[in-house]
Amino acid sequence: MAKTAEPQDHNMQNDDLTLGRRGFLAGSAAVAAATALTGLAGPATANTQPMETNMRPETGFRALTPENTALVLVDHQVGTIGWAGELAGEDERNQLKMWTRTVARFAKAAGMPIVLTTSLETEAQGPLLPEFEEIMPEEYAARIQRTGVINAWDDPAFADAVRATGKRHLLIGGLTTDVCLVPPALSAKEEGFNVVALVDISAATTKLGAQTSLTLLNNAGIDPMVVTPMITSMLGDYKSPVSGAFFQAMGTEGVFEAYVRGNLR
Repeated sequence: MAKTAEPQDHNMQNDDLTLGRRGFLAGSAAVAAATALTGLAGPATANTQPMETNMRPETGFRALTPENTALVLVDHQVGTIGWAGELAGEDERNQLKMWTRTVARFAKAAGMPIVLTTSLETEAQGPLLPEFEEIMPEEYAARIQRTGVINAWDDPAFADAVRATGKRHLLIGGLTTDVCLVPPALSAKEEGFNVVALVDISAATTKLGAQTSLTLLNNAGIDPMVVTPMITSMLGDYKSPVSGAFFQAMGTEGVFEAYVRGNLR
């Protein structure tokens, strides 16, 4: 059974938070363009108090907070990404990696439990993305290495590791969407978890596979989301104690610059 990381101190240094916010809101042309996007730059008179968990609904993506959610990453392996046929080429594969690293960095810095799993690492699927070991070394070492089970939830070690987080809200991504993400997401939902699927850290084997995956998720009551609005929804306020984790993750992965370049999937 995987051991999740102990929550970290959410009170990051004030200077880091100030620099992060300044860089996000006004520090460069890249950030200025990014903040023009709806939802990224809050109004000047925004509420200064973090949104309380009891103000949120019980299900759906709006129920998730950094305190009540576990991040689950399924089969983000160097070989498996080559099977994501809906991606147009290397640029879109790099985008998927960028978003995966971004949410992983945020979750780790925010003290969220993280569960990793792989399938047949010694075969064509290969090892996990190498950055995972640097971003979350404890979780990488504790990853569930499946030896053939396709639906990760059918592996007792994986399902037990997710249950052991003690969180009833799950943020899940997987490569590929149709094979690695949908099956365990549906299984977790059937067990009573509130599941949200991150579709920009997932990609299907075909474009039709992507469409049918979204249909299956929606029909099961699983919200599909993407990284930036999902994290900002979890924060509820840019003055949240863990907002520094968001700004730092976005900056480290060059997301603001990617917004300026445009043409993101």
